[in-house]
Amino acid sequence: MAGLVLKDVRKTYGEVTALKNIDLVFPTGKLTALLGPSGCGKTTLLRIIAGLETPSRGNLSLNGEDITTLPANKRKFGMVFQSFALFPHLSVGENVAYSLTISGVEKKTRSKRAQELLDLVQMADFKDRRIGQLSGGQRQRVAIARALAQEPQVFLLDEPMSALDAQLRETMQVELRLLQQQLDITTIVVTHDQREAMTMADEIVVMSNGVSEQIGSPTDIYQRPETPFVASFIGKANFLEGTVRGGRVFVGDCAFDLEKPAPFVDGSPVQLVCRPENAELCAADATSANTLVGPVSFVRDVGPTREVFVETDAGRIICEMPSSDTTPVIQGEVTGIRLKSHALFCFPRPAPGNLEKTVEEAGRRENVAA
Repeated sequence: MAGLVLKDVRKTYGEVTALKNIDLVFPTGKLTALLGPSGCGKTTLLRIIAGLETPSRGNLSLNGEDITTLPANKRKFGMVFQSFALFPHLSVGENVAYSLTISGVEKKTRSKRAQELLDLVQMADFKDRRIGQLSGGQRQRVAIARALAQEPQVFLLDEPMSALDAQLRETMQVELRLLQQQLDITTIVVTHDQREAMTMADEIVVMSNGVSEQIGSPTDIYQRPETPFVASFIGKANFLEGTVRGGRVFVGDCAFDLEKPAPFVDGSPVQLVCRPENAELCAADATSANTLVGPVSFVRDVGPTREVFVETDAGRIICEMPSSDTTPVIQGEVTGIRLKSHALFCFPRPAPGNLEKTVEEAGRRENVAA
């Protein structure tokens, strides 16, 4: 069942366009991640959903009711900000009960509700402590409990883990996801951390330059990227520039076969994309399709995998192999590297200068937001 629906949402600040024609559906009870680099428009979109910003065009509806002009305090949405925004002069319990207090809920009822939420986030033993006595992870739990106090219809989180150290961040990602599943609440998380989005979300909206590049499950986004940006932003990827001839892609003199013929006319300039785990080392004298040759420039052990960097005439290619693979790899040795045809993606080659324009526009949007 579709809960929150955005149709043709656009936001401009003078001459700067922060969001362009956004159409999204946030299913009831699911967690959706808005993922993208700084300046892509994801926080602006979250603020529009929260009612803290008004769209320049378009509308929002919740369960069929138009909420485009509904003030933030009338939306009954819970929100956790990047800074948590907790009150240092109040105890943990008073922070959690704050929204109920200003709503006029009687003391006995709000105390009971605060206790239930503190139990839920495993902070019951800290009810009487001041915020300054808590760690970063504990403060986050309090902020989550406070946002849930009024039983919101939609739960919004803006970079909620960014202030935590790496190990605590990963722990909290799992705990927050389990809590969301337990409560079955529609949740939207803004993040620039792809691992965070992949860990937590039912669905990911990848954003760039104020538009939605791709919407899908974590598996779809990673294994079937629809644009070069998605392929580069989600995980690691090898990029090769080539030309289409007869349904094959030629990178220099090397022919690459795809699982399906390249859907472009002969002569089209294209980019081939392949994940490092879908590249494999082979003999240096290999002459089969999809194979490049070059010296090993670097080998990196990263726990469960080894990354092998090979410098070919077409550019650097990274092969990721399991650490359990005992095949000797020697830096400086010439090797072949084969890209698996079923895992190759083919995109139109971006026009020169597009990347620089993207970075410049993102910077302009960040300055406007600041």
